[in-house]
Amino acid sequence: MMKIAVDGMGGDFAPHAIVKGVESVCREKIADVVIVGDEKVIRPLINNASGIEIVHTPIYVDMDESPSNALRKKRGSSVNKAFELLKAKEVQAVVSAGNSGATMAFAIFTLGRLKGVDRPAIATLHPNVKDGTTLLVDAGGNVDCKPVHLVQFAVMGNAFAKCALGMSAPRVGILSNAEEETKGNELTREAHRRIKDLGLNYLGYIEGTDMYNGRADVVVSDGFVGNVVVKISEGVAESIITFFKENVRKSLLKKLGYLLLKDTFKELSRKMDYSETGGAPLLGVDGICIICHGKSDGKAIKNAVVLAKGFVDNNLNESIRDTMQSYQSLQRVKERKKWIIF
Repeated sequence: MMKIAVDGMGGDFAPHAIVKGVESVCREKIADVVIVGDEKVIRPLINNASGIEIVHTPIYVDMDESPSNALRKKRGSSVNKAFELLKAKEVQAVVSAGNSGATMAFAIFTLGRLKGVDRPAIATLHPNVKDGTTLLVDAGGNVDCKPVHLVQFAVMGNAFAKCALGMSAPRVGILSNAEEETKGNELTREAHRRIKDLGLNYLGYIEGTDMYNGRADVVVSDGFVGNVVVKISEGVAESIITFFKENVRKSLLKKLGYLLLKDTFKELSRKMDYSETGGAPLLGVDGICIICHGKSDGKAIKNAVVLAKGFVDNNLNESIRDTMQSYQSLQRVKERKKWIIF
């Protein structure tokens, strides 16, 4: 059975939420799991009959710790120990709900980047009104980007949508302030010019509303804007759910209306719940890594393991590696043509 390492000390509710999620994974025979963390804290929380393996380390990265400090001083931390297991092929994937910046930094440091990838990116999955899924790349990994990074995000996102989501020709767009080519900024305009020549099913610029109306399958953005989009989306989702809960109590008529639409509200709440997805893959590192929300509960951790298993089964990294090699070959051909013309 596939074995996956989970950072036992990562997240606001670690290690309790981690153990709860991992026990669900083992109970349902989804995968074998190794929890990496402080055994003195984790062992008493585990049902002895579960057979969960623990790799001990008392060191962990605080949620508010800077990635650079973690890299310098905490290479023996739970998240990096998990990546070392993956590097040694003792596990097939890593899941962490800990400090996302440090998780990304250790993934790059320990696993390395796939050939042709300058900046690995966080990819988040978002439901849309067409009952499909929209992929956002990058959702917070790189706040300062160059055009070439957005081009690589588009290539990796396209490969992900084909491999993991089963899309034959994913519709790719750059997130901008309007659809017109005259809009955007220097970053998006240059990235737009380059992506047009890649042979993707490219839509050009798309607006924020296209994240959820089903127009685009892959949305490309720098990590600063992408992370703002994710946080606003989470805030809107929480506000909508809170609004319904508070207003239902105000009158008998509203309570009756809620009962009639109860299943619809449950489905809406399910689609908006990040724990249903589990986490976000880090694209571009040489190994499967799932970064979870810091507030992940047991359900989210379980679903993150399910997500990781699916990516391993579908050979996601191999697909991205092959796609990046094709992209590099295309770039070399273009460079040779420039020299010939010159």
